[in-house]
Amino acid sequence: MRSLTLALSFLSLLGCTTTTTMAPTTESEFGPNPNLTAPDPQLIPTAKIAKAIGFEDGTLPRAADGWRVQAFAQNLRHPRWLLELPNGDILVAETDTPAESGGFGGIKGFVAKFMMQRGGSNLGSANQIRLLRDTNSDGVADINSILVDNLNSPFGMAYREGNLYVANTDALLRFDYTLGATRISSKPTILTDLPGGPLNHHWTKSLILDESGENAYIGVGSNSNIAENGMDAELNRAAILRCNLTAGELSVFASGLRNPVGMAWHPTTRELWTVVNERDELGDQLVPDYLTRVTEGGFYGWPLFYMGGNVDARVEAMGITEGRTPLEPDYALGAHTASLGLDFYDQTRGDLTNAAIIGQRGSWNRSEFAGYKVIAVPFNGGQAKDALPITLLDGFLTEDGKARGRPVGIEVLRDGSILVADDVGNTVWRLSPEE
Repeated sequence: MRSLTLALSFLSLLGCTTTTTMAPTTESEFGPNPNLTAPDPQLIPTAKIAKAIGFEDGTLPRAADGWRVQAFAQNLRHPRWLLELPNGDILVAETDTPAESGGFGGIKGFVAKFMMQRGGSNLGSANQIRLLRDTNSDGVADINSILVDNLNSPFGMAYREGNLYVANTDALLRFDYTLGATRISSKPTILTDLPGGPLNHHWTKSLILDESGENAYIGVGSNSNIAENGMDAELNRAAILRCNLTAGELSVFASGLRNPVGMAWHPTTRELWTVVNERDELGDQLVPDYLTRVTEGGFYGWPLFYMGGNVDARVEAMGITEGRTPLEPDYALGAHTASLGLDFYDQTRGDLTNAAIIGQRGSWNRSEFAGYKVIAVPFNGGQAKDALPITLLDGFLTEDGKARGRPVGIEVLRDGSILVADDVGNTVWRLSPEE
């Protein structure tokens, strides 16, 4: 009966709310010292989904002053993640929820799937990586080729010395690849299995290499909201894993990160940073997603703690204990903003110099929309400033609360422009400074 009540409540909430054109930035939810409200555990979760409609012909997101936006590539198939190759070619992972992801059984599962589809996900995965090339430097890709297909919900990508690495939802692959080629026909080498099905709640596997090219770091999300499926289902999850690319050995680099997606090396300190999606169903303003540096062996609290040492009473009631003291995240990014993409602006440009550029795909578990924009967190040296983020790109929401787009992957290019993968607009947008 509770599942039926929950399902009906979800469905009744989907069409009864309004929004402003832009999701607001709530000041208290951002920065190194967010003002955390009291937990409000929700028996029936708040559900507000922006229906995905895409951009009409000629309609663009809105760029910040001093920037212009244009479509780098359009009519893609759910573009999620980006990689600039050394020769300037752009790879885009066209991907979605795996067909056999698990977790969609029963009435609650049916409603969850319905909500994802309304928001522009769970519509079938293209399972491919596309190569885009701008041959005349006009900011628009004029070569568009499927580089490799028949993958399994690919996400993270990395390149080094003739090798293209791809993180499928269930394995890390290596392809032989010559820069400039527009098609890979060879079979991949499987370097290591990754946590996958049959239950595969957070299915994306992000990927970054260290400077030596010896190790890959892989972001793996949890198999639940707060470990309600049991800790056995969380083996090598809610963590950043490290894989030695020669031996294929897999180890936990850092843990207690509910869903670490974007990862990037800071331009000057060379520290690893990540953005993390935190838990749901504690109210509108809990728990903030966050940006943090990643310490080897560091524990960041999930599932028992959030934002440092704050105990989640729901997890405590399940009898889950923890003997480690959690590290405090560096910078809160607002609750339920779905902060996914991350890259550092390694150029000299005022407040954006070395800033963290973050794609916020947007909320579902909140009564007022949050996210749906690309922001920049200013840095001072190797530390995020105690300041509000700068909005670089918004206009993804209509006045009546529909989603023209949802920004995900971020790639700062060597020419100072920024690419944004929009998996609802099916577009890769290019933000460039106005000279």
